[in-house]
Amino acid sequence: MVFKHILVTGACGQVGSELISELSLRYGSNRIIASDIKQCSLPEGVRFVPMNVLDRTALDAVIRENGIDTVFHLAAILSADGEKNPALAFSVNMQGTFNVLESSRINSVERVMIPSTIGVFGPETPKDNVPVLTIIKPRTMYGITKYGAELLGNYYFEKYSLDVRGLRYPGLISYKTPPTAGTTDYAVDVFYHAVTGKPYTCFLKKDTKLPMMYMPDAIGSFLKLSEVPRSRLRYSMDYNVSAFTFDPEGLFAVIMRYVPDLRVSYEPDFRQKIADSWPASLDSIDAENDWGFKPEYDLDNTVRDMISHLRERLQKTGHL
Repeated sequence: MVFKHILVTGACGQVGSELISELSLRYGSNRIIASDIKQCSLPEGVRFVPMNVLDRTALDAVIRENGIDTVFHLAAILSADGEKNPALAFSVNMQGTFNVLESSRINSVERVMIPSTIGVFGPETPKDNVPVLTIIKPRTMYGITKYGAELLGNYYFEKYSLDVRGLRYPGLISYKTPPTAGTTDYAVDVFYHAVTGKPYTCFLKKDTKLPMMYMPDAIGSFLKLSEVPRSRLRYSMDYNVSAFTFDPEGLFAVIMRYVPDLRVSYEPDFRQKIADSWPASLDSIDAENDWGFKPEYDLDNTVRDMISHLRERLQKTGHL
């Protein structure tokens, strides 16, 4: 399928901003409409439309008036913020996703891509090599709503034959967008401290293992899933993807190969409870077999690339 008119919701977020850059390279900037509640920097030629996914009328108009055939729905409230404001997380993650799916259905959109997360898992889920089909009992509003989004996507595929696809992201690491307050964002924030010579205080315990992935592989896998023929897919919304697993102590040890004077300490906060409910590793075999998922970056390559890019930015601009 050739994507002719693409809508990206949540375009200014961590994944959205980098996804749009890659979509522009593959399909051309003039085919993309980026939407979010706030303006952000975008590749030249990409049109920005201010929009809240809770505004169904505006969403219908954007899809209908622009002949959208493909939607990448990335607008969401993430784990830590979802615990601070569960009502907002429920509205954006559940009602927003329903609005996108329903608008796509009535306006004959051909394909809808919705990322899910390891947040759908809970304490009852096995800790290691978690398969696609397993016990799913999330304990956070983020996880509850993202699992609800998975079920909605499956429902719209089965009932209306709307081609909805998704994958469960692990923690994501990127040098392009600054860290926020997410549960896995320590694995980004520590690089900023390492490159600038500042001590880092980690909000998770040193032995908290979680699955992770470098952003180029996250974007590449999402696009690969979007482009594969539907006939190859056994699942709609449920594919696990992951590149490697580490705990804070292990990550910091690898960083110290390149920044030996990095100083770290640990002060676990409310995010520790969230991390404890998530698995340590995912089994990506279904994604590998069905649509050729294969990450290119291991942990060492990720660390080297992160440090290299952040040092280059610091040297050029004087800040991160």
